[in-house]
Amino acid sequence: MDSADLLQLESDLQSLGLNVMAAHVGEYAERAARDNTSYIEFLRDVLRPELDMRQTRWVDTRIKLAGFPFRKTLADFDFAFQPAVDERLVRELATLSFLDRHENVIFLGPPGVGKSHLAIALGMEAIRHRAGVYFTTAHSLVTDLRTAQARGNFEARLRVYTKPRLLIIDELTYAPFDQHDAANFFRLVSERYERGSIILTANRSYGEWGQLFHDPVLATAILDRLLHHSVTLNIKGGHSYRLKDKTKAGILGPEASAGLIPASTGV
Repeated sequence: MDSADLLQLESDLQSLGLNVMAAHVGEYAERAARDNTSYIEFLRDVLRPELDMRQTRWVDTRIKLAGFPFRKTLADFDFAFQPAVDERLVRELATLSFLDRHENVIFLGPPGVGKSHLAIALGMEAIRHRAGVYFTTAHSLVTDLRTAQARGNFEARLRVYTKPRLLIIDELTYAPFDQHDAANFFRLVSERYERGSIILTANRSYGEWGQLFHDPVLATAILDRLLHHSVTLNIKGGHSYRLKDKTKAGILGPEASAGLIPASTGV
């Protein structure tokens, strides 16, 4: 390929928006000529950087749209520090087969043990596999739906939470629900039942949810739908995951790190 042909090809690729391919096509054409590469191999090689860039851009955009408060992956999670977490089960969940089965995942445990980290990590993994994900705290969720109800656009706002393949609801049991919020939450859970997966984090056992919703019958109905197809990871005790670096550095002892997080703090 002479220089004029290469320049024209680069220009054509740029016109099509294939800028990464345009930047590398000369390099790959030279390599293909040197190694006597087949046309299919050459095309595959020159396409790969473009596809990788587009996948990275797609993932970054979807992560921003998901609304995560921070970015965490399973690679960031120190399972050795938090042995109360069932690593084998978490790794199994990371295969995302629970999404195909429309199963829910509930992380139970005291504040600070890493529930939100794990929930977000699974959400990040789902996005990398091109699943729609949306993150919210329970407080933001019920406030949004209550406001939408007052403004007359409840159904439209509800679709924001029912449409994604995976909905992550953080800090479910940090504050009680009033009657209207509990009814709206039940509606959401019912709409997603056997249609999409939910990941929940909560610091209260299921037996306390009657108090949370101020209605044991409604709490039972919610739990019935959430738990019918679900996996529960009960992280019993353990040290504060947020303070693990200070604990490891000796600034805090293990006993202190287990008791410094107030009950109102998120995970």
